[in-house]
Amino acid sequence: MQVRKFELEQARAQLMSPQEMASKRRSCECINIKSPVDGQVLRVLRESEGFVTAGNGLIEIGNPDRLEIVVDLLSIDAVKVKPGQDALISNWGGEGMLNARVRRVEPFGFTKTSALGIDEQRVNVVLDIVSPPGDWDRLGHGYQVDVGVVLWEHPSVLKVPLTALFRNGTDWALFVGENGRAIRRRVELGHRNADEGEILAGLTEGEQVVVYPSEGVDDGVLITGR
Repeated sequence: MQVRKFELEQARAQLMSPQEMASKRRSCECINIKSPVDGQVLRVLRESEGFVTAGNGLIEIGNPDRLEIVVDLLSIDAVKVKPGQDALISNWGGEGMLNARVRRVEPFGFTKTSALGIDEQRVNVVLDIVSPPGDWDRLGHGYQVDVGVVLWEHPSVLKVPLTALFRNGTDWALFVGENGRAIRRRVELGHRNADEGEILAGLTEGEQVVVYPSEGVDDGVLITGR
């Protein structure tokens, strides 16, 4: 019955003439629409007057003090992320980095085409900002940020740049500077990211390594520091 009444009202509205519409506007037949939440108007979806079908959006409302960050990760990376892990927010427009925490990893993935035209499986990960609101009060809805999720951390780690490492057979190796010569040293590699690698064995703290070994660098050749 309610559906039929709605369809009847919708049909009557579509049959109204411009004169009848103007008359209704003059008689102030208005409907007050209350927001379900407190906040600010973020976006006006419908700017001009007219008939609105049930379910269509009018405006978007949100609370800028309760921003969340949604980042789409490759599915092979998303499986390593779990709620409660810390994250770092960079390149957000302000000074320094912001601290965040993973709240949710969506249980489904979607296909997204990369800038190179490659279809990738992505997963949305939702994070809460835990830095004081005063540090990011100018960050707003729809802004762009860079997100790094902390998968592993340790208070004391011996690490080297990945550019210093290379394969020596099936092992990892690097060149250490000893008495002005490059000495090839096999090392055991632990955790790593895109920039640095953890050294578990084969190197001690304070030793100098060749960061960008060229083809001319070999075991025992003379080297000079820059």
